[in-house]
Amino acid sequence: MNRRSAPSSTTSITPLFSPLSNEDIAAGRRVALTVEYDGSHYCGWQLQQSGVSTVQEVLEAALGSIAAAPIRVACAGRTDTGVHATAQVVHFESPASRSAKAWVMGVNANLPDSVAVRSAQAVEDDFHARFSATSRRYRYCILNTQVRSALSPAQLTRVRYPLQAELMDVAAQELLGECDFSSFRAASCQSSTPMRHIDFIRVQRLGDLVIVDIQANAFLHHMVRNIVGALILVGRGRMSATELAQLLLLRDRTQAPETAPPNGLYLVGVNYPERFGLPVLAPGPWFIAGQ
Repeated sequence: MNRRSAPSSTTSITPLFSPLSNEDIAAGRRVALTVEYDGSHYCGWQLQQSGVSTVQEVLEAALGSIAAAPIRVACAGRTDTGVHATAQVVHFESPASRSAKAWVMGVNANLPDSVAVRSAQAVEDDFHARFSATSRRYRYCILNTQVRSALSPAQLTRVRYPLQAELMDVAAQELLGECDFSSFRAASCQSSTPMRHIDFIRVQRLGDLVIVDIQANAFLHHMVRNIVGALILVGRGRMSATELAQLLLLRDRTQAPETAPPNGLYLVGVNYPERFGLPVLAPGPWFIAGQ
């Protein structure tokens, strides 16, 4: 078994209190932002015509207020209704000369509490938030308690049956590497191929929390939530590692367990070639910071 570990705590993280530059980024330059949001308030990331609230809608409105001109952003990966992010990456062409500090502090002053810009910087013209990304990282957070919690129910998925995180972690290693993930893709997935490469997947218990940490070159629609749905059965003793491996080989979504809810899912990192110089931020979410 070729098991790979998640990045260690020694990975160089950009300090939270790094000073924001007051130097203007010239109009016409491409700007990259790292954005955090509580997805429980929105019908997903992508702008929609139906008038429902989305993260893209409120972010573009706030950016437009600072630029005094309309702005359209491109993102690293669209998230579904109820899914959160601690490190979504977007880029846009700046219609006005503004500093990094203005793009962070000024935009945040125009955003609801559920959305925040964490960083801003000028990038080269060939940078693209989606197409330049080499991998994406998600964390799925499970509150494993018999009794429900009154705190942050929209930010965690509660499983009331005891979960054996060690068994989940062992079984998860069956999914490493380049595989056909047809058994874990949504019927509505529009990807031209079911092939994806999982760099690492780790399951660990932190008190009452069970965290599934997974990174891949890209993800199919609902892929993480479908994997977590299967791992929950493993944790309950209702599926073995061998059966999970067999499920992968079946390439049949109808044979797989149900999709895990969206509220425990976080986009926590997007990786790019070093030449773009994007900051490496602590992945979060805040209640498991440092892990």
